[in-house]
Amino acid sequence: MINLKSKLLISAIVALFFVSTTFASLDAPFVIAHKKVDLTRLKSGSEKVSISIDVYNQGSATAYDVSLTDDSWGPEVFNLVSGNTSKSWERLDVGSVVSHSFVLESNVKGLFYGAPAVIKFRIPTKAAMQEAYSTPILPLDILADRAPEKKFELVSSFR
Repeated sequence: MINLKSKLLISAIVALFFVSTTFASLDAPFVIAHKKVDLTRLKSGSEKVSISIDVYNQGSATAYDVSLTDDSWGPEVFNLVSGNTSKSWERLDVGSVVSHSFVLESNVKGLFYGAPAVIKFRIPTKAAMQEAYSTPILPLDILADRAPEKKFELVSSFR
């Protein structure tokens, strides 16, 4: 049985594929970004939040002055441990991908709804900066009371 997270991811990928094939025929960059988050419980009563964002150019022209900003991580809930919540690149060639990651820490328990990251880029034929957004993330349940995993039972259920 496919869970809700898998259904959302599959739907987003299929939609992006159809949109990207439509825009790929135009002489312009088509920027797609995929945002992933991983939670790791620390022994100190806090949770490490690792964020990685992959930015793809699926169009037929280079994107210039590419900048990524992911500033939905409020300082009242999260502390930046490593990296930055923004990054820029001079260019993003056709068919290429760039990645950015950073790590946060939180000791505030609760549900957190993050916004998509914003990617801005320039097309030589247009004066205005263009914008794209990353895929959204599911709500994060920070420091949630989780039942211990029963890994051996999971293995035996696949037999």
